[in-house]
Amino acid sequence: MSIRSHDAPKKKGWRQRLDEARSALSNVPRAFGLLWEAAPGGTIGLTTVTVLDAAYPAAQAWAGKMILDGVVTALKLHQAPMDGVKAVAPYLLLEFVLVVAKDVGGRVRQLVRELIDLRLGYLVTGRIVRKALTLDMRWFEDPAFYDKLQNARRQSEYRAMAVVDNGFYALQNALSLVSFLAILLIFNPWVALALCAAGIPAFVVQTRYSRLTFRLQTWRAPETREMNYIEQLLTMDDAVKEVKLFGLGDALLKTHTETFERAYGEDAALAKKRTIYGVLWGILSILAYYGAWVWVIARTVAGALTLGGMTFYLSLFSQSQGAFQGLLDNVGRLFENGLFLKNLFDFLGLEPKIIAAVTGPRPPADPSRGIEFEKVWFKYPNGEKWILEDFSLKIQPGEKLALVGENGAGKTTLIKLLTRLYEPERGRVLLHGVDLRHYSAEELHRCIGAIFQDFVRYQRTLRENIGFGAVEKADDLEAVKFAAARGGADEIALALEHGYETRLGRWFDEGRDLSGGQWQKVALGRAFMRDGEVLILDEPTSSLDAEAEAAVFSRLKELAAGKTALLVSHRFSTVRMADRILVLKNGRIEELGSHDELVALGGTYARLFELQARGYR
Repeated sequence: MSIRSHDAPKKKGWRQRLDEARSALSNVPRAFGLLWEAAPGGTIGLTTVTVLDAAYPAAQAWAGKMILDGVVTALKLHQAPMDGVKAVAPYLLLEFVLVVAKDVGGRVRQLVRELIDLRLGYLVTGRIVRKALTLDMRWFEDPAFYDKLQNARRQSEYRAMAVVDNGFYALQNALSLVSFLAILLIFNPWVALALCAAGIPAFVVQTRYSRLTFRLQTWRAPETREMNYIEQLLTMDDAVKEVKLFGLGDALLKTHTETFERAYGEDAALAKKRTIYGVLWGILSILAYYGAWVWVIARTVAGALTLGGMTFYLSLFSQSQGAFQGLLDNVGRLFENGLFLKNLFDFLGLEPKIIAAVTGPRPPADPSRGIEFEKVWFKYPNGEKWILEDFSLKIQPGEKLALVGENGAGKTTLIKLLTRLYEPERGRVLLHGVDLRHYSAEELHRCIGAIFQDFVRYQRTLRENIGFGAVEKADDLEAVKFAAARGGADEIALALEHGYETRLGRWFDEGRDLSGGQWQKVALGRAFMRDGEVLILDEPTSSLDAEAEAAVFSRLKELAAGKTALLVSHRFSTVRMADRILVLKNGRIEELGSHDELVALGGTYARLFELQARGYR
């Protein structure tokens, strides 16, 4: 097994880097918009705590200065101990209040942050899922879409909260820095400038490697999806039988390990470079800080500063440099997290390609007209071969039409076009004489009940598994029972301990798994749950035994009375019950007629029917 590689990036010019930075930082206000939507009260609380936190350092440094100067004065005047304490008591009380307030504020901040984190994470996940629900089938059959989805989901919750943290800490650093610089600029503007400027190179290094980290992880989306897929194969029940039988575990795990090691090597190399350059430029900041120390000590020895003043300014030097570096660090992290959030907002900006696109008034429906395909041409996205070519067909209301043909002939494609999971490249599909593009997706799908060969086995109760066919009636037990009886799933409920409230599947406690045939009956019940006028049965009995299949189809006309039904099957014993049989080949109609007519014709259908019949003789 091989691992797919990605191409190395082209070096970007300064204009491109500037546009990239502008784009990344433009995501920051959008992230705070999500924060406000998720927790407006928490946002106000976090803002209040941040502003208060910004005021503590300068106030504490000043209180410390006044305490130290008071002690020195008391020593010079040879005051009694309690007199000296009384002189500095107001400043001691002030510092006590500041320390308590800061401690309480920090705990409140942590609490508010944790609550916001939960709500924001839920909001982001919900946005991604809701966006996916609005997108049509074309997106889900495009590998590039899954790369976008992978990049949007990966770390999106963490990155959104990280933007919040970085934004508030940057605000706190900025407010603190303003108070520090207002004092330091009066003391010595050059010292203030040197302390701040020394942190800029480290900031540049961080933003450069933030960009590289983002680009590296964005390119790696296909490999990450492959690793997730392998993990699913090795841990999910629907694959475990084959994995064990064919001994695939070691081979798949080897591919997983190779992909991880490659990703780890790239990340480790980047992290090492980031650390080395960060250390080198960090030394510059340290030198600037100790240079300021020398300046203050010299001023104190010269008598220009008191001992408390020296302590005050040294504290401000340390805290101003820390605040400036913290500001740059948080802005750099805002940039980095803004880059990653671009993936989220790009995904949320995707739009469905299938919309109600026909202009003009909607013509009145004509119930005497059923389903019509008019000169339809269709090929799948990125495909070169036409699946349907100039295809036309009329299906009468209430008619039962079977679709047969070899794989790739276009049977399932017809169903996808009828359900408007795709749209024709040319031509149109009509229901009751109305172009499907006049219908909303919800309106059209309410008219259709369906069971597909790859139906979903919901790890939910039997009632829900059937009720999901018409989710608005899923709690109506009588409607569920009626649909279950039509699909043959009522006997399953009788054999389960909790009847229709029994959880199916093995993923959760007390779940009961079913055989393939039983699951198919449940899916049939789901199809009959929706009282639509069109019924689609795509290989509906592939997991049923011959007796069960005969029982289902002996009742098909009764169950589908008054409905137009499309049946896709490779079993000719099944399709012969249809009113007409459509034989597809290379996207065109090869034969069309009843079972008896096609057998008499002696063409493809007659030949294939004879081949199957021979196997039962």
